[in-house]
Amino acid sequence: MKILVLNPNTSDSVTDKIAAVARAAAASGTELAFMTAPYGVPYIATRAEAVIGGRVVLEVLAERQGEFDALVIAAFGDPGLGAAREMAAIPVVGLAEASLLMACPLGRTFSIVSFSSRLEPWYRECVAWHGLSGRLASIRMLDARVADVGRVQAENEDLLVDLAGRAVREDGAEVVILAGAPLAGLASRVRDRLPVPVVEGVAASVKVAEGLVALGPRKATEGSFRQPAPKPATGLPAALTRLIETGGKPPSRA
Repeated sequence: MKILVLNPNTSDSVTDKIAAVARAAAASGTELAFMTAPYGVPYIATRAEAVIGGRVVLEVLAERQGEFDALVIAAFGDPGLGAAREMAAIPVVGLAEASLLMACPLGRTFSIVSFSSRLEPWYRECVAWHGLSGRLASIRMLDARVADVGRVQAENEDLLVDLAGRAVREDGAEVVILAGAPLAGLASRVRDRLPVPVVEGVAASVKVAEGLVALGPRKATEGSFRQPAPKPATGLPAALTRLIETGGKPPSRA
């Protein structure tokens, strides 16, 4: 089983954190590969930046077709997830969706805790897109100054734990999601400091991807993620042009 874990941000330090968590979570027979976005921003915090990250996801999907059994989009707002699922013949898993779904068996309500209030509208829309707004107790955010996104969790660990504790006490959260790829690994480190389960999003994403590959679902021929019709494309990179002009049909294997 081969899984590509894509960080659609440009921060290699964040990819390193993602990789450490993913490798610890993966089953012994799972082969993981990791990739950092070749362009974009150090961390996605706005809808506009999410659109850029979504294009990275589609380009990588186009360039690496046929090499992997599943793709993990390792950014919490799941940039490009719907588009990738339209075009991909393999399972595509979003960090946010996997975190939310893993929270549901652990409690009736969950709170999302992260490091920047700028993320809140996008995260709230992401929860709604996944149909889980009714389970959301709250979104609580710091207003952390992010000079180096690779250090944001280390510099704000105690503040994030305190904020998560307030979500439990004041908002009724029965599960906490420490959200965002820059916080990869934090949930495992602070789990014993909180009175409710804490979801480690990267680990959740890897386990969901492994499960989907094992199930071997077919590509939908009806519904919103069915294979799109081929159409001409102009001015796009060659691999992305080929993806659109073939309607996402994977290349034949020798």
